Amino acid sequence: MKILHLSDTHGCHRRLGDLPEADVVVHSGDFCMVGSEREAIDFLDWLCDLPHRHKIFICGNHDECLYEATISGLGPGVHYLCNSGIEIDGISFYGVPMFLHDSLSGRQAKHLSAIPSGTDVVITHTPPHGILDFADGINYGSPVLSARLGTVKPRLHLFGHIHACHGIVTIDGTTYSNGAVMAGGDAINEMNVLEI
Repeated sequence: MKILHLSDTHGCHRRLGDLPEADVVVHSGDFCMVGSEREAIDFLDWLCDLPHRHKIFICGNHDECLYEATISGLGPGVHYLCNSGIEIDGISFYGVPMFLHDSLSGRQAKHLSAIPSGTDVVITHTPPHGILDFADGINYGSPVLSARLGTVKPRLHLFGHIHACHGIVTIDGTTYSNGAVMAGGDAINEMNVLEI
């Protein structure tokens, strides 16, 4: 299975042009910039129209307009994961969004700790602590997520959030992908394509 991983498009999704071929497109959050419903609807229209067989997305901290939203009717093959999972062709995916409300209340840590063991592909917006998370002299990743991933041992962990750390690295059998599309200014990073 080929996975195209995108994250942190921040309203610039239509600038991406022709996307690479893949069986599944995963967007790991921050498709909005200011978090308006208008931005979210434009992104969802774009995502649903992609020719890829399956499209999965979660929310990031800029997508607050979808907090506690019920999202349905997106069409076949489009999957919104919010502390939930799906299986595609025998591969299990599980997504945990990053909402400010949950981060401030402590619910975010509970959601991260509940990622099911044996999940093949974990999708979060935040990175794990110490992996593709370093910017401005700080590791921004979540220690709670790092601890949980040590138990879950996914084949892939897809995230974004820290634009400066775009890239792919494999550690102890797990491939970590920071798919942040937006680099500095108007620059766009190369898109991450992974095989599982």
